[in-house]
Amino acid sequence: MPSLDSKVTLLLGSRLTIRKDSDLTPLTMREWNILEKKLTASGLDSPEDLLGLGVNDIQQHLDFSEEEAVRITKLLDRIELMELSLAYYADKGIQVVTRNEEMYPQRYRERLKDSAPLVLFYAGEPALMGQPGIAVVGSRHLDPIGQACAEFVGNTCGLSGLVLYSGGAKGVDCISTQAALEARGTGVSVLAHSLEQTIRDDLTKKAIERKDLCLVTPYTPDAGFSVGTAMGRNRLIYCLADYAIVVASDAEKGGTWAGATETLKAGWVPVFILEHADMPEGNRLLIQKGGIPFSHPFPEHYRKLETWLKENSQTSKPKATPTQLGLL
Repeated sequence: MPSLDSKVTLLLGSRLTIRKDSDLTPLTMREWNILEKKLTASGLDSPEDLLGLGVNDIQQHLDFSEEEAVRITKLLDRIELMELSLAYYADKGIQVVTRNEEMYPQRYRERLKDSAPLVLFYAGEPALMGQPGIAVVGSRHLDPIGQACAEFVGNTCGLSGLVLYSGGAKGVDCISTQAALEARGTGVSVLAHSLEQTIRDDLTKKAIERKDLCLVTPYTPDAGFSVGTAMGRNRLIYCLADYAIVVASDAEKGGTWAGATETLKAGWVPVFILEHADMPEGNRLLIQKGGIPFSHPFPEHYRKLETWLKENSQTSKPKATPTQLGLL
C-alpha cells in the first residue's frame, strides 16, 4: 500500500472517490505546486503533516483563504474511502505511485518537472517505465505502409530488447505493441481510457502476468476516454522513450498531431516521421516543422535501428523550448 504521504497526495491531487456529481475538485497541478512551496516555507515536513489540521490551522500555517482551507480539509476527509478504493483496485492488480516516491519514473521528473503528473495508476511491471525504448504513435486508420511500419518497429523492439511505448489505442498502438510482445519483447501503454476495463482482456492479462507489459494512466482507473484525457496523456508517451516514430498523422488536428508538435517544440525526444510517396498530409507538415524523415522499408538490418535513430537524431536535433503544461 502507498505511504501515508502518498495517500495525502492522492487525496489532494486525484479524483479517486470523488463523485462525478460532486462540486468538490482535486487540486490542479498549479495549485499543488503552490501548496508544496507553502509547505516548505511553513516548516511542515511533508503533505502528510496536513492530516489532522483544521481550517484555522491550514489558514494560519499556509496562508490560504478560508475557502481554500475548507476545500483542502474536505479533500483530506476522504481518507477512509480512499483506503477502501485502493484495496479494491489492488485486488484487481492495479497499483498507484505518486510523484514523491522513489519508483516514480525519473524521466517524467527530468523532462516535465512541475508538470509531471502527481499520480500514476498502473498494472504490470513498473520497472519498464523509462527503460530504453521507442514510442510509436499514429492514427487508428492506416494504409498498408503505415501498418507494415508499425509492425516492423514493434517487432524490432521486441527482438532488440527495447521497450515499445504507445498509447494503447486501436490502430498503430495495438499493432506495434502486439508485434513487440509476439517477438517476446516488452511494452508500456499510457492509457487515455479505462485501465480497469483494459486489464480484463485475456491477452493483456497474460502479458502482465509475464511482466512483459505495463499499463499506466494519470487518470483514475475507471475513467472513460475523452479528447481531453487523450491530449493530456500524449506527452507522457513521448517522455518515457528515447525516440519517437510518428506513423500517420492528420494535418493540424487530432491527438497525434498535437502530441508530435508539442514534442517537437519542447525537444523531449527526437521525433521521426514516416515518409513515403502516399504519406498523410500531416506527416509532410510535421517533417516541415522539424520532424526527421523515417523511410519504410528500413534501409538497414533491423538490429541497426537504434543506432540509426541515434545517428540521425544527432544531425537533426530539435531546439528545446521550456514547457510548463499541466494535466489537469
